[in-house]
Amino acid sequence: MPPFSPFALSTRLASRAIVPAASTFVRPSVAYTVSRRFHPTRMASKPIATLDASLVSRLPESSPTLFEAKRKLNLTFEAIAKELGRDEVAVAAIFYGQAQASPEDIKKLSEVLNIPHEKLEAQIPPIPDRGRTLDMPPKDPLIYRLFEVVQNYGYAYKGVLNEKFGDGIMSAISFSTKVEKETDEKGDWAVITLRGKW
Repeated sequence: MPPFSPFALSTRLASRAIVPAASTFVRPSVAYTVSRRFHPTRMASKPIATLDASLVSRLPESSPTLFEAKRKLNLTFEAIAKELGRDEVAVAAIFYGQAQASPEDIKKLSEVLNIPHEKLEAQIPPIPDRGRTLDMPPKDPLIYRLFEVVQNYGYAYKGVLNEKFGDGIMSAISFSTKVEKETDEKGDWAVITLRGKW
């Protein structure tokens, strides 16, 4: 019998972990449908963001359609973004109805997610109705932490921005953002870049 290994035990226990039904993430499914455009090796090997049912009434009709297709194909926003040639946060914003989708975006989403083009074209709003999804202050702990960053550093950002640019504001429409992951000896770090037209 091999010697006892705490790592082996923790691995066995982790493989039996239960994901809460109300979780906004689901473990990648073993049995998934493969899109004609995707090879199984390109499928997600990490948690997949799904749609929180409590948000559905605040979102456009396209959101449940897009998220359900994403879930069935087990795709990350990153994988979909590569096919669309856009940043993953911009693609996620389209899913939540917070960013405008171009005709080319709709065409590619239809192909990637196996959704009829006519259905998506009818469901995705031509002009986003931004800001309706979020309570203020936010109740979700992760979103609240971002709100807290602005609470703590908002005036510091304002002071430094005014010194560098003068009076004005940063656009949230002529805007891009990206999320990156850095790892060092202290652990994992989230790096969020905000880029807005002044």
